[in-house]
Amino acid sequence: RGRLVRSQSALQMMAKLAMTLLVGAALANAAADDPSLADRLPGMTLKQKVAQMFMVSFFGAELADIERDFLREVQPGAVVLFERNVESPQQATALTNAYQQTIIDAGGPPLLIAVDQEGGRIQRLKDGFTRFPAPMLWTAGQDKELVYDIGRAMALELRAVGVNMNLAPVADLNTKFDSPVIGRRSFGTDVELVAPILASFIRGMQDNGVAATAKHFPGHGDTAADSHLELPRVAHARSRLDAVELPPFIAAFAAGVDVVMVGHIWLTAFDLEPRPASLSSRIASGLLRGELGYGGLIMTDALDMDAIDTAYSASEAAVQAILAGNDLIAIGAHISPGRIESVIDDVAAAVQQGRIAESRIEASARRILALKQDYGLLDWRPLDPQTVQARLNLAAHDELVTRLFAQGITAIDADGMIPLRGRALIVYPATRPKIADECGRGHTGFVYLGVSESPLEVEIDWAQTASAAAESIVVFTQNALDNPRQQRLVEALPPKKTIVAALWEPSDMLAFPDAAAYVLGYSPMLRATAAICEILLGKRPALGQLPVRFMN
Repeated sequence: RGRLVRSQSALQMMAKLAMTLLVGAALANAAADDPSLADRLPGMTLKQKVAQMFMVSFFGAELADIERDFLREVQPGAVVLFERNVESPQQATALTNAYQQTIIDAGGPPLLIAVDQEGGRIQRLKDGFTRFPAPMLWTAGQDKELVYDIGRAMALELRAVGVNMNLAPVADLNTKFDSPVIGRRSFGTDVELVAPILASFIRGMQDNGVAATAKHFPGHGDTAADSHLELPRVAHARSRLDAVELPPFIAAFAAGVDVVMVGHIWLTAFDLEPRPASLSSRIASGLLRGELGYGGLIMTDALDMDAIDTAYSASEAAVQAILAGNDLIAIGAHISPGRIESVIDDVAAAVQQGRIAESRIEASARRILALKQDYGLLDWRPLDPQTVQARLNLAAHDELVTRLFAQGITAIDADGMIPLRGRALIVYPATRPKIADECGRGHTGFVYLGVSESPLEVEIDWAQTASAAAESIVVFTQNALDNPRQQRLVEALPPKKTIVAALWEPSDMLAFPDAAAYVLGYSPMLRATAAICEILLGKRPALGQLPVRFMN
């Protein structure tokens, strides 16, 4: 598995990666036998061992007294940051320093500090950090070295502020384009395209000191429900799971991913009665740990999501998750520190009552301590908030984002409509005036029409009138499947000379099956617009491959 390499050269890093990939899952057991770790467990109380198995969340951008007391007295194994915890890189650094220093001063092992930094829609660290576009763009580009560099860049930015674990990547395939919870968070539909990109990102992340987490095992992509609100049901046969849902996770295992998150989804192929995979021993222990031989850390999705907390108390969910085979139990900020301590006490009581074997707790505590040692956390030192900008290296990472767009923008153009020739009409959301600037740069003879995001009938009439004199038409769309007025606009234009430029969702193609051509940007970022315009004007080729198939 990929590990932190603190002072070696790049060549030494790669050599160590090659060695660790050969070792695979056995590395966790080897690390757990290290005397520095073995010496800790006998000296830990049952409650301290149980507490290592909990990932908690706090409320604000500063460490409150009640949270400080919780860290001192309970000593959980991990903390996860959300947007509410982060105001700037300097503040985030000071906050993670406070977390770590508090627990170390109390004699506890340093924390795993995690964040959801997927790229695209889910990115908790925003202001002052690089904004990475959606992973679907990465897959479209099919540049494994570039994606490795993205993983490295993201890891360096997380480490710069004291984060050592990323709750990414999403390994769920985008097999249901209108999924309410996965969708554009996915790397794509076809595992042949997704697997090498997923693996490169994991390696780039872990080679540079941040543990990656493949989620949401065994596959949340084909669900019609959101597990934040209810328990989704996946009714596929095992043969379908083996062919579609499981392969990207297996690719992540081969890449050495350190953590796998089990989702709150009910798979009828394993459990006849409604039971979340995260609480199912048939999935966490039987399939993941047993049949697939995964040797790393297994964690749950947050237990305060409605798929869980509408059916189980927090304590019972935690007990069930541990019995199922999870090592790390995630609990969000909807549950107070005092209540989390009660849950930990209830789990310890379940051990004392014989419901959970203490050896089961110790096995998970060993894996968690092993991961912390592998990433150098047992030698933790505070970071200087004043020097965080130098550690972030934003200019270099920004260049990587530009390269992602150059590599990934995709054109589907069977009729040779691109590049534009002659008189063209460019119809775009007026909220995005940069489109006219970018497409008009160094080019004359185009007509530009800015319209509302939900175009009015008069705007549609303007576009229809202007289209009569145009040799080709480009319409920039934003989530058109959810916007009947956008659909009405495009349908009013002559399809044989209309190019749909989908800024966000590739599924906009489905709304306009008769369009002459499509250009896909995968992202609302301005650089997507710039790259699309360069392709339309013939200044660069469209290099991307379509990373999705629409299976609904």
